[in-house]
Amino acid sequence: MLALIEAAGWPIWPIIIASILALAIIFERTYTLRRSTVIPHGLLDQTLDNLRRHGATSDLLRVLAEGSALGRILAAGVRNIGASRDVMKESLEESGRAVGHDLERYLSTLGTIATVAPLMGLLGTVVGMIEIFGSQSPTGGNPAVLAHGISVALYNTALGLIVAIPSMIFFRFFRGRVDALLVEMEQQAIKLVEIVHGDRK
Repeated sequence: MLALIEAAGWPIWPIIIASILALAIIFERTYTLRRSTVIPHGLLDQTLDNLRRHGATSDLLRVLAEGSALGRILAAGVRNIGASRDVMKESLEESGRAVGHDLERYLSTLGTIATVAPLMGLLGTVVGMIEIFGSQSPTGGNPAVLAHGISVALYNTALGLIVAIPSMIFFRFFRGRVDALLVEMEQQAIKLVEIVHGDRK
């Protein structure tokens, strides 16, 4: 590994830093965006059951707000349970926007890494080509400098793509997952409004 870094030259370091950041984001989002964490099974039914038995107590609100992303949205609705349908829906929408923002945390950074990594590889390629042409002289070139320039050019291009391709795949995957989770949470929030206001059983 050290030999590869030495062969690739200094332009490899930004790519290595980008790869570490991308891996950290991928692991963090994989853990955070688990469906069981974001939308616990049966949470809406448990909330409705607690509402029927005890009403909108402070304990219920605290448990919902601290438990999960869906819980935060439902807590916003439960807080406004005595208000009109429009007020309740508006509070759910505001909470949903905040939850959506949290679910998308670090995804723009991952997308940026996916976009910039090939450009950093290209920078390494250009640096390598400069070294190649700089080593040439009217009397001939130094083979060692020529080989080093080629190494810098090729390794940086390859590593830039190795970082960019998985980053883009996971960026798209996480965006799709966030969209699916938000749609499901929106459906459950609408169901809460309809049940509370007697439009649904």
